[in-house]
Amino acid sequence: MGKLTVRALRAVLVVVLAGTVFVQALMVWALATDPEGGSLPLTPLRVITILGMVSVQVALICVWRLVAMVRRGTVFSHSAFRYVDGVIGAIVAAALLWFAVTVLNAPGQRDDPGVTVIMGGVGVAILGVALIVLLLRTLLAQAVARDVEAAQMQAELDEVI
Repeated sequence: MGKLTVRALRAVLVVVLAGTVFVQALMVWALATDPEGGSLPLTPLRVITILGMVSVQVALICVWRLVAMVRRGTVFSHSAFRYVDGVIGAIVAAALLWFAVTVLNAPGQRDDPGVTVIMGGVGVAILGVALIVLLLRTLLAQAVARDVEAAQMQAELDEVI
């Protein structure tokens, strides 16, 4: 991975992290100062938004750590799994929070249930992303196993020579 790519990715991660912190601050401020007044239950939606931003932040931090491991050439190790698992957990948490938003929004959509169905479909798609990352985790596990096997074979070859 080139230095330019790493810098660009890290810049994007920092901007997104700053954005999530800004959104969280706005939601906390809104919880403290703005009373409920609309047809939607605002307090649960604001809390879900804050928690959703936490899940994004966890994923960002895990990706940051993985990028650092790639840069050092240590990504093919067992320590990388905890960060990949963190990304998977964050995506699943985001999907569950999206389903909660869908449930909160559903009573207002009785005249047009298609919106609720579409929102449910988006939640399933988010879970699909988690499954894709799980597949990539499996590929990482295979690569780590091959790396360990290659190191053992190299050690045996070094003994012979």
